[in-house]
Amino acid sequence: MRADAVLILHASQTGQAVELAEMTAGVLRGQGVTARVAGLGGLDAAGLATWPRVLFVASTYGEGDPPDDAAVFADRVMGGLPDLQRVQYAVLALGDATYTHFCGFGRQLAAWLRASGATALFDTVEVDRADGAALRRWQAALLRLSEGALPPSRHVVADPQRPAPSAPAGAGAAAAAYGTAAGHAMGVGVAAPGVDFFDAALAHRPWRLQERVHVNAGSSGAGCYHLALVPADGSALPDWQAGDIAEILFATAELEGVRRDYSIASLPADGAIHLLLRQRHGPDGVMGVVSGWLTSQAALGAMVSLRIRRHSAFHAPVADVPMILIGNGTGIAGLRAHLKARVQAGRRRNWLLFGERHAATDRYYDADIAEWQGAGFLPRVDRVYSRDGGQHRYVQDALAAAAPALREWVSAGAAIYVCGSIDGMAAGVDTVLREVLGDAQVTALTQATRYRRDVY
Repeated sequence: MRADAVLILHASQTGQAVELAEMTAGVLRGQGVTARVAGLGGLDAAGLATWPRVLFVASTYGEGDPPDDAAVFADRVMGGLPDLQRVQYAVLALGDATYTHFCGFGRQLAAWLRASGATALFDTVEVDRADGAALRRWQAALLRLSEGALPPSRHVVADPQRPAPSAPAGAGAAAAAYGTAAGHAMGVGVAAPGVDFFDAALAHRPWRLQERVHVNAGSSGAGCYHLALVPADGSALPDWQAGDIAEILFATAELEGVRRDYSIASLPADGAIHLLLRQRHGPDGVMGVVSGWLTSQAALGAMVSLRIRRHSAFHAPVADVPMILIGNGTGIAGLRAHLKARVQAGRRRNWLLFGERHAATDRYYDADIAEWQGAGFLPRVDRVYSRDGGQHRYVQDALAAAAPALREWVSAGAAIYVCGSIDGMAAGVDTVLREVLGDAQVTALTQATRYRRDVY
């Protein structure tokens, strides 16, 4: 291994940490530094100790917890203090300052590295909701790091029209996620100082609000709206996969840019990005800024700043295995995209479990589900409605009642995908899975990427 080699490890819940890790590698490779990108969850202490320099890009999930893909590392590796005295490190911690445990896991990771004897290359950079200023600080630190092995006159520039040989592996596939023009990779070249690589790569494109439909009129819950968006310039749709995320940037003269992530409910073959949004209200009754604008204030034809973010941790299994799709509320959006992809691929072994409030008003994408059932692509569907009474009020109750079928599907190689709310549903489903399958099997499913979650 080269003495100047850098390992970049990501811990990601929604794909943002993976994206930033790949871009970090692109910056370093553009400076001639050998860089490798990997998931934190795939490494142990012995493997970590073999790398002289390690950069961590770490998001935080829930109340200061590690993301799903780093939970085993946090439990098994960070539970001890290995000898990391030969390791130099830096941490890019991602978080949301509106939460109590802002950048919680990134801070825990940095503290553990210090306690294990590792030496910080530079101070931890904390990023509040993709804040551009923080990412520019990270870029500047990367350039200083690379100058330790290369002539100081070399700098990095983002060139969306020209992929360079040193661009990250898979850059072409990630071009749409980076917001670049379809068919172009994000190139990494040599230019004058001061170019904001991350700002350029994370740029949003103008899209047009083509359609908005209120899909739960009469429900006792908050309004849910199906939206369709297309590129504002009439260009061809960029590519994306089931599981990817639409990141919307909203800004006014009074309000600095606010970003919100939404699961994409469609595929490129549908001709538009489909989203399913629920109106959000704060304790004071005021509607959420972004959801309120998109669902009630923006006129049809309005411009929406959007970019597609690749979310590989929620992509479909490559193999033709059975799929158990579990969700509630607007979580049906991400599951719908997966079911569409399964139908396109001719994969019929699908089981949907979905929960909402009322059967009469909250049956989102009911026509799609009925069509897939009739065509044999959904051999089992369990839908529960919490405000209608009945034996099983929530989706986790329906899953528990179906324990024998759950064991049978998992034994047949099924992958379990969960999309929807962190509070209540995701935790409840996880509890049931552990009760029915056991902690060891759930951990094994997670490590084998057969248990994946897109929860918020």
